[in-house]
Amino acid sequence: MGEKILVIGAVAAGTKAAAKIKRENPKAQIVVVTRDEYISYAGCGLPYYIGGVIEEKKELVVKTPEDFKLLTGIDVLTKHEALKIHKEAKTVEVEDMTTGEIKEYKYDKLVIATGASPFIPPIEGRDLKGVFSVRTVNDALAIRELVDQGAVKKAVVVGGGFIGLEVAENLHEKNIEVSIVELISHILPPFDEEIALYAQNYMADKGVNIYTGEKVLSLEGKDGRVSKVITDKREIAADLVIMSVGVRPNTELAKEIGLELGPTGAIRVNEYMETSERDIYAVGDCAENMNLITGQPAWYPMGSTANKMGRVAGINIANEEKDSLKGVLGTTIVKLFKLNAGKTGLSERDARKAGFEVETALVPANDRAHYYPGYREIITKLVVDKKTHKILGAQVIGEGVVDKPMDIIATAITFGAKVEDLEKLDLAYAPPFSTAMASTILAANVLRNKLTGRVQGINPVELKNRLHEVQIVDVRDEGSFMVGTIPGAVNIPSGELYMRAHALDKHKEIVLVCKIGKNAYLSYLKLKELGFENVKILEGGTNAYPYEKE
Repeated sequence: MGEKILVIGAVAAGTKAAAKIKRENPKAQIVVVTRDEYISYAGCGLPYYIGGVIEEKKELVVKTPEDFKLLTGIDVLTKHEALKIHKEAKTVEVEDMTTGEIKEYKYDKLVIATGASPFIPPIEGRDLKGVFSVRTVNDALAIRELVDQGAVKKAVVVGGGFIGLEVAENLHEKNIEVSIVELISHILPPFDEEIALYAQNYMADKGVNIYTGEKVLSLEGKDGRVSKVITDKREIAADLVIMSVGVRPNTELAKEIGLELGPTGAIRVNEYMETSERDIYAVGDCAENMNLITGQPAWYPMGSTANKMGRVAGINIANEEKDSLKGVLGTTIVKLFKLNAGKTGLSERDARKAGFEVETALVPANDRAHYYPGYREIITKLVVDKKTHKILGAQVIGEGVVDKPMDIIATAITFGAKVEDLEKLDLAYAPPFSTAMASTILAANVLRNKLTGRVQGINPVELKNRLHEVQIVDVRDEGSFMVGTIPGAVNIPSGELYMRAHALDKHKEIVLVCKIGKNAYLSYLKLKELGFENVKILEGGTNAYPYEKE
């Protein structure tokens, strides 16, 4: 008889671990127990089911227990809750939630894959009908039913993270008036301000009401159903409220038996997915990760990471030879209407917090040749270590192709690339696919110019905070200038700089502005030639400036 393996939890990590163990060791006796009725479902697809993009419920369910059993030979017990782990006896008490019967399962190796649960703030009214989180298939089914019945005219999404924004988009596309309330100063909290505000402005232009820097105090109802959201600044009518303020790791079982938790609050595991207790592994959203750049504990509750963790645990349980997951980058991507936004590695904010001396570049470019039909602009923000020139992170946003540059940069970071390596990559080029100088390489070139002192730049956030301290010169033609520019800017077209430079104060810092930064750079070289020393260009130009223009 083979080893007895018990897996608590299913979905991504649990089923991945179980399936990998069985493939590596067909004699293993594996049982998976889960509270849910669905063992493997597309959690990231739930917002799109709500909006009808994914039409049928069956498309969300990746595998039924019967499918999984047929494919792998593994028994999956749905609606079974693990109540208590007896680590000395190597048994687990499990309740059949249908009959109430308590059973005991023995294990040689145990995998904890209990996932995470939505965090619902302890506010008055959270138990009213019409208040949901979006974590399970049943959540999506209930919300979709209300939407399809025409019972929702106004919806409020509490939280401006990925799932909340995707739900907001899908509800808006169903002709529902949608408001988003976010506690911090911008949506997309993991992103840097200038990138997040670009997305925020885009969604607002689509008709989504966005209230940032506001705290939800309570929910009010009528006849037991939610009717209003009360914040510290306003009241918002609502037939539906989506609570999307994040998730928390499910660690109760682990804590009860004294498993070590990490600083993130998730179960601490090593690179082999082993916990502090011999023969017990933890994977997925309940377990901690390691940040590949900082080497510090991190927590990235994402399906992609959960699958990798499950595979590594499965290999290690079934084999003498070990596999490892040394760290992850937290690479993420989101679609908001026609806008795409991705992030990998450290943001500028997090890189500075981690102690790095940081340099950044903010560079707009096209995702394919400008003469090829359908090209779109994307904006790349690169973050590097000023001392070593190693790439620390990137954010890319725009209506164009974002996943390709994100994946290129994530790969480069994983292999310890420097900005000089990035700018020399031999990337695929043809007009339907890219520009001759790909956006990633262009951003690396700009950043290297900054690192070597060939140019000095100022990012939108810094400029906004210093508008009254600097001379702002818009070097575009008069027509472009009149359409909209940075507050306080004067217009001196690039071709007139040699003649009109005398009007500028050489002793005061000058910031040059154009549409995307290219003409500002050429103008920068002209002013340097004329003896101006204190000159910078606005990185990303007016296209990437997310604040009010005049």
